[in-house]
Amino acid sequence: VSIYECHLGSWQRDESGNFLSYTELAHQLVDYVKETGFTHIELLPITEHPLDASWGYQTTGSFAPTRRFGEAKEFRYFVDYCHQHNIGVILDWVPAHFPKDAHGLANFDGSALYEHEDPRKGENRDWGTLIFNYGRNEVKNYLLSNAVYWLEEFHIDGLRVDAVASMIYLYYSREEGDWVPKMYGCNENLEALDFLRHLNEVTHGLEDGSVTIAEESTSWPQVSRPTWLGGLGFSMKWNMGWMNDTLEYLQQNPIHRQYHHDQLTFGLLYAFTENFVLPFSHDEVVHGKGSMLYKMPGDEWQQFANLRLLYTYMFTYPGKKLLFMGTEFAQGREWDHSQSLDWYVLDYELHKGMQSLVKDLNKTYKDQTALYQYDFDSRGFEWIDCHDSSQSILIYIRKHENDFIIVALNFTPIPREGYRIGVPERGTYQEILNSDSSHYGGSNMGNSGEITTEDIPWMNRPYSINLTLPPLAGVVLRYTS
Repeated sequence: VSIYECHLGSWQRDESGNFLSYTELAHQLVDYVKETGFTHIELLPITEHPLDASWGYQTTGSFAPTRRFGEAKEFRYFVDYCHQHNIGVILDWVPAHFPKDAHGLANFDGSALYEHEDPRKGENRDWGTLIFNYGRNEVKNYLLSNAVYWLEEFHIDGLRVDAVASMIYLYYSREEGDWVPKMYGCNENLEALDFLRHLNEVTHGLEDGSVTIAEESTSWPQVSRPTWLGGLGFSMKWNMGWMNDTLEYLQQNPIHRQYHHDQLTFGLLYAFTENFVLPFSHDEVVHGKGSMLYKMPGDEWQQFANLRLLYTYMFTYPGKKLLFMGTEFAQGREWDHSQSLDWYVLDYELHKGMQSLVKDLNKTYKDQTALYQYDFDSRGFEWIDCHDSSQSILIYIRKHENDFIIVALNFTPIPREGYRIGVPERGTYQEILNSDSSHYGGSNMGNSGEITTEDIPWMNRPYSINLTLPPLAGVVLRYTS
């Protein structure tokens, strides 16, 4: 699973700056996604919404594909065209809140029919929106039928459920005294929890099957575990902790990274407690956070090298993958929903190199079973060395049965030549990917051809090899014989 997260209104526009139609997007977007190697497209909400600036997350027409891009039949064509080209479609779905617009659900019959009368229960302060009353059967049926509608009528492959944490916690983004505890004094929304479990049981029980992915930013346990085990029943959960720790680490000046090494290693303590997706989403490139490229420290070359290293780390780390549009070619400008991506930057070698790297990472990820088969299972990961904080180096194994991949990452701009690492098998290892390749805009240091083991025990392994670790780069090795 490698997901391309996309906002249809700003991926591309026509020469006059107008939206492309669902039909045009089907051909242009699917061809691009297939070329770059992603397996799924995740659409920011395309349910009808009154305000472009909400990106679709403040929906008023839950059963209507937005007319911004055409009619419902054209959206059906879009989904069908994706499936004809083996691309899955995931839809961002928003049961956490709804806007106050008079033509929506707010005060629908003159009373709080879908929401709560008490604003301490029924209003999201952050977004100025209302919260569904999940305790009412009519509300639950409305939401469940809507989820099933998209899956059955439009053949969507899955739903990414937005803002799950705001549904679970009564005190979410509220001050003391601005929320009402449930029975026993608990701060969880018991009705919302029941609804989410029911949602996942219903959607997973459909004949054709489906996936549900939770955007859940807290440590709530068992989000992606079956309901019959006490879980919420989602297929997967966004790993927000890994994302935040990783970005915070990468934004450090490399000379200081040795003091933050645990931000990279800590995630393995919980990596298999959920079925995780590793997300670099739209939320990381808006509201003054800067683009992915300009989060990186150093001069231009180092910024690109850091970002190539980050993507190599993500694509070899346990978990499914998600990149927001534009990050795959290192757009320098923050995402702006009101205009097209800066496709012109692909005329420059460093941006073109970044796109080429993402293509090759996707290909390597799909070709090497060891990189995805045990994404949710500790059997698929093993450290070779996680202790070299002084040189900011990580080395680990991804494996499946007898097949394995070795990943070595150098988070400093200092090349490490003659860096010996322990390996589990005697024989030869081939460098199948190097983020420092000149093909991607790197300095072209690395380990050309094959590397033969020596009978020198190292790092608690019976054999070892000598590597060249390029600056701010990752290398991926495959055992060949």
